[in-house]
Amino acid sequence: MFCHLVKNVSLWTRSSEFHSCVLLLPRRYLYARTIGVVDDKSHTKGRAAYSQISPDFHRYNGVYSKRLLLPSHLPLLPLNRNIISAASLAAASTGQVTGDHGVYAKMADSAPVHLAENVLISLQEVTGIPWWANILCATVILRTAVTLPLSIYQMYILAKVENLQSEIESLAKRLRYEVSVYGKQQGWSDKVAKFHFNKNMKRITTELYVRDNCHPFKASLIMWIQIPMWIFMSLALRNFSYCMNGSTTELFFHKQLQDGGALWFPDLTLPDSTWILPISLGVINLVLVEMFALRKIELSRFQRYLTNFIRAVSILMIPIAASVPSSMALYWVSSSFVGLTHNLLLRLPTVRRLFRVPRSKADSDTPYKDMFSAFITKYFKRK
Repeated sequence: MFCHLVKNVSLWTRSSEFHSCVLLLPRRYLYARTIGVVDDKSHTKGRAAYSQISPDFHRYNGVYSKRLLLPSHLPLLPLNRNIISAASLAAASTGQVTGDHGVYAKMADSAPVHLAENVLISLQEVTGIPWWANILCATVILRTAVTLPLSIYQMYILAKVENLQSEIESLAKRLRYEVSVYGKQQGWSDKVAKFHFNKNMKRITTELYVRDNCHPFKASLIMWIQIPMWIFMSLALRNFSYCMNGSTTELFFHKQLQDGGALWFPDLTLPDSTWILPISLGVINLVLVEMFALRKIELSRFQRYLTNFIRAVSILMIPIAASVPSSMALYWVSSSFVGLTHNLLLRLPTVRRLFRVPRSKADSDTPYKDMFSAFITKYFKRK
């Protein structure tokens, strides 16, 4: 009995030793046939070679001669493979990329970008003007119809917030006194007293904003509209300049852009080699930033950090504008210039009264003269 048990264990050990090897051949064979690497003839040669290496192959091959896994139960690998060619790399380096290459390509082929393309095409078909003038007109129309009302609303909110500062300061003095008295009664430390002061001051300020319906977050509404519109218009012009989708329509307008420039940028599909447009973009954006920074009201720490960040972005946009097609750079310059014009107009007391913007302490009857004096004092009369 014991000898019979030892014999069975020995047989089971030897069978388990080659069990995985025998199973491996059918699986590899099916996998290879799935991707089209080997055929039946080469697989037969492989089985014969393996039988010479392993003397026990025929013993166990009789048991596992049938395939344990059917092709329908094996995961089929996709036969199409992405092959990166030299032409694809060259197209990617120049921005002339066709096909789906990630989030950026999907955004360039999105509905808002196509809407921006239709706006440009419709305006050009109606007016019949050259493309450089078409870009300028589209920019003026969009900035005036969309962002100008939001700019007026932003100044309305900021004026009401500024008028609340005197009331907030008086309430802060009163709250500081109450916290000081109550803190001495309760034995609060300076850290605890400061915590309760900040907590209650934040609550009071929020209640005042709700009362006058002038929460500062509403002033940022223009940013959530202007930035996406700027991106969609830029991508639309980029699609025309590079003929991204290769459609007949884009090819037609691509050829029009090649002859639709003016002055030093006759071809709107090429970057501005003179750097006039990129440098103009940086200068205009920096002027816009300084107009915000030279206001009479004191900036908070976050606003100072944000102002410095926008300064850095304005400088960084110069080389970026020099590397994109002139159509995009022209749109960026015209958009910034229209924004600068709107800001200058909204500084005039007459215009502010026309749009019923509340008068605040920062208002001036001579805004341009005051801005120039503040600029000279800030940058040229430092001791």
